[in-house]
Amino acid sequence: MRPLCRLLVAGLVGAVFAVIVGGVGLGVESAQTALLLPFVAAAVSVAVLAVALPWIDRLAQGVTRHPMTTPYSSLAKTAARIRAGSVEEALPGLAEVLADGTRAQCAVIWLAVEEKLVSAASHPVIEGVEARTTASLAALLALPDVDHVVPVLDESMLRAALTISKPGLAVTPADRRLMQDVANGARLLLRGAQLNAELEKRVRRADELATDLQASRQRLTRARDVERRRLITELTHVTTDRLVALRTELADAKELLSDDAASAQRAKHAVARARTGLDELLDRFRVIARGVYPTVLRAQGPYGALDELATDRPRPVLLSGSVSQRLTWEVESGIYYLAASAMQQLADRPAEQPLHVHLEHTKGQLAVRITDPTPAMATDDLLAALTIDMDRLAALGGDVEITEDGAGGIALRAWLPDQLEPSVDDLTRRPSLVRSHRVPP
Repeated sequence: MRPLCRLLVAGLVGAVFAVIVGGVGLGVESAQTALLLPFVAAAVSVAVLAVALPWIDRLAQGVTRHPMTTPYSSLAKTAARIRAGSVEEALPGLAEVLADGTRAQCAVIWLAVEEKLVSAASHPVIEGVEARTTASLAALLALPDVDHVVPVLDESMLRAALTISKPGLAVTPADRRLMQDVANGARLLLRGAQLNAELEKRVRRADELATDLQASRQRLTRARDVERRRLITELTHVTTDRLVALRTELADAKELLSDDAASAQRAKHAVARARTGLDELLDRFRVIARGVYPTVLRAQGPYGALDELATDRPRPVLLSGSVSQRLTWEVESGIYYLAASAMQQLADRPAEQPLHVHLEHTKGQLAVRITDPTPAMATDDLLAALTIDMDRLAALGGDVEITEDGAGGIALRAWLPDQLEPSVDDLTRRPSLVRSHRVPP
């Protein structure tokens, strides 16, 4: 087809020269004017070819039934598509130019996004297929539908890659030159496309972070409200039931105070019971106050606070592990409150085997593991009792896992990152329950 185009161009230029030099020159008598006619003919030929080249290409394609694409026509088509629309509209056109110019079965434009290559446009377009991702140029060349790859470099930075697929056909030197020339000419275009893709991804990530931040605030608000209601319920129970019982004991003692020795003795016993109830009431208030504001946690950290809590349990508690350094209040209190709630549920009554509590700070996490070989409550009941503390932990980016073994024991592990940072993880996840068999030692 190219020889035919050259022939048509030569014929057109010859016709212009024949008309101007041959036809007009016959009527020119001045030698100086005749000398300028070839230059005039050349200028007219350039102007005529600028208008006639598209017609010549279409005529040649109609005669030979083969498309003709050169690096210059490819870049011209790409530039026209860029001027006509956005970068996103230009990328499919660039893929079409590559496919037509190399007679490839498929051409794909890959953009470099965060050290990976992501397919951005292809020709022909395959509907319903999601964007593909590869790790490097070597991995891209290893794909079965890629026969040739040309990287698009902006100085030393990889901006994109052009690939073609020609099953059963060879990649000719002309194809390589065409792809390289198109890559050189489209460098600025692909730089803009890459930056737009990175910007879009960052905007999407910012939206996700904003959504997760809002969800985290809602969960913290809910945890605070539930904690407030629990505190009110606890105080109401203490002040209502225990104080009513204390008042009853004192009223009975007052009625029994008389000259009768037996009545006086009974009044003495009633006052003793009232004193015992008052001591229990004070102890209960101390427990509530320690749960609301554990001063030992502020002073000594979670290990010291859990150690103090373990001494008041009816069931023996074995505390182990250590914390290498003090962390922020949110991290330490989040782990402490959950561990304290679990200890109160599992060690609130005497038992032969102790409750094991292990605290550790490793791999960027503060974690507590509570192992109970003979739990006094079902796992579902324990999860329900720890709902508030698990919500607080999840809102801070942590998680809880409860594992059951085949012998009836349970192991609870709760963790928080030692540095609280925004995350796009799902903050609505619930604790996972893993049922497994105990492995014999």
